[in-house]
Amino acid sequence: MKVGGTIRVPGDKSISHRALIFAALADGESRICDILPSADVHSTARVLAALGVAVPTLSADFTVVGRGPHAFTAPSGNLDCGNSGTTARLVAGVAAALPFTSRFVGDASLSRRPMRRIAKPLREMGATVDVAPNDGLPMTITGGPLHAIAWRSETASAQVKSAMLLAGVAAGVEVTVHEPARSRDHTERLLTALGATVAVTGATVRLAPPGRLAPLRLRVPGDPSSAAFLTALAVLASHGALTLPDVCLNPTRTGFYAALERMGANVTLDQRESQGGEPVGAIVARASSLTGIDLGRDDAPSMIDELPLVACLAARAAGTTTIRGAEELRVKESDRIATVVANLRAIGVNADELPDGMCIEGCERPLRGSINTHGDHRIAMAFGVLRALPNSDIAIDDTACVSVSYPEFWNDVARAIVSE
Repeated sequence: MKVGGTIRVPGDKSISHRALIFAALADGESRICDILPSADVHSTARVLAALGVAVPTLSADFTVVGRGPHAFTAPSGNLDCGNSGTTARLVAGVAAALPFTSRFVGDASLSRRPMRRIAKPLREMGATVDVAPNDGLPMTITGGPLHAIAWRSETASAQVKSAMLLAGVAAGVEVTVHEPARSRDHTERLLTALGATVAVTGATVRLAPPGRLAPLRLRVPGDPSSAAFLTALAVLASHGALTLPDVCLNPTRTGFYAALERMGANVTLDQRESQGGEPVGAIVARASSLTGIDLGRDDAPSMIDELPLVACLAARAAGTTTIRGAEELRVKESDRIATVVANLRAIGVNADELPDGMCIEGCERPLRGSINTHGDHRIAMAFGVLRALPNSDIAIDDTACVSVSYPEFWNDVARAIVSE
């Protein structure tokens, strides 16, 4: 199989969510280009609209007129977050400072995902937060004046950290978050770009009491998590090279590419500019031979969304790959540890489930069998890469679920493969 050409992957999902939220909190007209028009980002737009923000139809270039947190209004019904945990957790931070009650709901998958991790610090700040008995949705928040907080987080979570920082922005109070390891820092970068004072020391972030936020002027860079799947396809090809321009190369998001390098992949990252405080550049991936590696707790935070893909790459690497310190995978859209291992076994790969990860033995035999995605977009795309390889005969039960993060994924996979 040969790959070739240049493909711009869709806008970064994490930045797209934050761009909408910060545009709503800012004072003035924000212009946003190349936002990701996925189901999850539409959920954030829908929830903000329900809170009184005039969010237009998402397009390649649009504006949002923000009037600050005091212009938010009480919703007339539930805030439906769909399948988007980012929507629920980040907007919850804003809702904690608003003088009314908001009730967050979601689909069956999101309703099972943990919300207590954000409820605890928001309660400490002064909000009333009630979560479902199973620690999921529905979640009801009655907000109001909040007080400053210095919080020591039990896990490295960009969503917990961002919820607290957004609560601080909306309430105008100081927030300090200590994490056990550094998590994604898109919120801190955008806050700094909008004029807020943010100090970062190691894994500790301090937000000074913010005043007015300036409006955004942002072109959303390509999503490195989406780019990872096309990168993996190119690496597993027999020959050729694929170029992915304008990708966010934030160092908290490039752990997957560092792991690929350790596996022996021929992948280069060429940083060329900065957009909205984010380093941006091109990824060039070439056909490579891979060997198994060991990944531990220090590796997981910067590549948590790509670990299912690493496991699929490991199925075609020489030797054994072990992933540890990734228990966070169990509370994603599916239990991604159990789901990945079961699916690898279903297509003929030797794999074992660990409490906090998995162990995968590489092989060269044809991969054949059926994949149960559990409606999880990352699972569908990871095994979709293996399905594209010659001699594979893999059936995927739900290909449409990729719309959550990468609506054009299957078309882009087809574009990347060059006819010989």
